[in-house]
Amino acid sequence: MSHNSSEQQHIDEVKANLGYKEFIVMIATLMATNAIAIDIMLPAMTDMSHSLRMSGENDQHYIIFSYLIGFGLSQLLFGPISDRFGRRKPIIAGLIFYSLSSAACAFAPSFAWLLILRAIQGIGAAATRVLTVSVVRDIYGGRQMAEVMSIVMMVFMIVPVVAPAIGQAIMVFGHWQFIFLFMALAGTLIAFWVYFRLPETLYEERPLTFSSVGESLVMVLSNRVSLCYTLAFSMALGGLFCTLNTSQQIYDGIYHLGPWFPAAFALVAAFQALSAFLNSLFVGRFGMRKISHSLLLIFCFASLIWFIGSISAGGSTPFIYFMVLLIIIMFSYGGLGANFNSLAMEPLGKVAGTASSVFGFLQTIIGAGLGFVIAQKFDGTTIPIAGGFFLLSCGAIILILIAEKGRLFSGARHRSHVTLMNSDKD
Repeated sequence: MSHNSSEQQHIDEVKANLGYKEFIVMIATLMATNAIAIDIMLPAMTDMSHSLRMSGENDQHYIIFSYLIGFGLSQLLFGPISDRFGRRKPIIAGLIFYSLSSAACAFAPSFAWLLILRAIQGIGAAATRVLTVSVVRDIYGGRQMAEVMSIVMMVFMIVPVVAPAIGQAIMVFGHWQFIFLFMALAGTLIAFWVYFRLPETLYEERPLTFSSVGESLVMVLSNRVSLCYTLAFSMALGGLFCTLNTSQQIYDGIYHLGPWFPAAFALVAAFQALSAFLNSLFVGRFGMRKISHSLLLIFCFASLIWFIGSISAGGSTPFIYFMVLLIIIMFSYGGLGANFNSLAMEPLGKVAGTASSVFGFLQTIIGAGLGFVIAQKFDGTTIPIAGGFFLLSCGAIILILIAEKGRLFSGARHRSHVTLMNSDKD
């Protein structure tokens, strides 16, 4: 039996053992551990600020930022490890780490200790982000991978819809510490699910040596298309992380929604999920480039309108205009993730673990850094946030033009015979 035939047989066995529906739900759930760690605590930010005696209103941004730093930096480690030892064991180890650190956060004696433990929690969650993308790439490629990732993102995006409401409900019956105990329990249950149901998806292990890791990194960073799409999505993530950092301050502080904050947040997140669902339906027909490039331009235009409107209104637009524009922006974002990540991963299937870790590292660190810097400019109005969104979208467009040699929608033609069967036919 040839190498390619043997690899295809392995892929077929994995698909048969787990089943398509359970595979989608499991991958989405694994990715959701990261979203849960951020979104579920948003309604508790004010209580955490008082309880931990934060000195300034914008100090609450560090709770998310510290988590993202641990989450981003550790992704460089998990990729090479998974290319050597497989995907399954590192995922389980990461979930155990995530659960233990979540429980420890509930007993943090000070704000400084909470930030340290949040960074450690991010390290455990990083395994779920890097390795789930690698698992999908092990089994699928090209537009088929984009379709799978779109469905995964659709299920995954249900979490931002319900997570703040869950956090709000937990706050009704207990203190903010109970939210972290909930995360610890969820992580433990997911670890058991993976242990009993997920087979190993990696077909051929790569040696874990400094030279092999270095060669893989060079391969990842020297690919123009992969790197530019990753950096472009990093810019888009900067806007998302900025929104997460300032959501409580905007929804409650500016628009005084109070207990209706989770409902407004859920409405916006629902349109992200809708975008991912529509992308899964149409990406096979129109291609990743046509859809994602169109959405990026909409992202940019809506951000510009929001920025101009905020200035014209003297600081913040009326709530209805704010919601409409933010829904448009987040709808655009919902269709970018699966397509941009699939386009970035497509040329690098042989080093999928390392590629996913490098891309995840860059996206998280750059996105978190940009989002944090913009969020720190929050001054009680939406002007700096809207302006930041517009600048980020412009930067993303420039990077896409570099990746595609000045062509949007169709892009440069792929000539590699390796991706001929599954590549994007744009």
